[in-house]
Amino acid sequence: MDRKEQKSIIEGLLFVSGDEGIYPEQIAKVLEIEMKDVIETLEEMQKDCEESHRGLQIVQYAKVYRFATKKEHASYYQKLIDIPTAASLSQAALETLAIVAYRQPITRTEMEEIRGVKTDKALQTLVSHLLIKETGRAEGPGRPILYGTTKEFLDTFGLKTLDDLPSLSEENEQMNEADLFFGSLQEISK
Repeated sequence: MDRKEQKSIIEGLLFVSGDEGIYPEQIAKVLEIEMKDVIETLEEMQKDCEESHRGLQIVQYAKVYRFATKKEHASYYQKLIDIPTAASLSQAALETLAIVAYRQPITRTEMEEIRGVKTDKALQTLVSHLLIKETGRAEGPGRPILYGTTKEFLDTFGLKTLDDLPSLSEENEQMNEADLFFGSLQEISK
């Protein structure tokens, strides 16, 4: 495999690893190449991102590599966040919100294991609607972000505390979580 192909695959691995990032050892194992080749390729890719004026950069935190946006573009990202979007929440966002409400604190990966699909967009929507927030970091590789509900979540659903959430039977828990808030959330989307 040539360097160009390695870069292409590593770029994809960085993308799918998301905020949690990926260890060089994982890349070496996936590509079946030496660690020194992984490090050299990552360094070349970091330089490529800088020199070609891309909006993304490859950063390393605590031995983990991941994509990140450039600080100098932060004002544009903030403008995007501030633009009002359609107020309704998708079914994916509703399902994700129910999972967070009942399982918090919870990581994105744990949510995805429950739902069986990616939750990136749903999380972004819920954070922008102030229904969930980052509550800390989990222990373990990459120290993934933990999510929990907000005061706005409680206010929206007329709850004083999370103890006021209806209890779910063990058998029906996953099936009912997504439907639990559907009616109330449709109200806030109007």
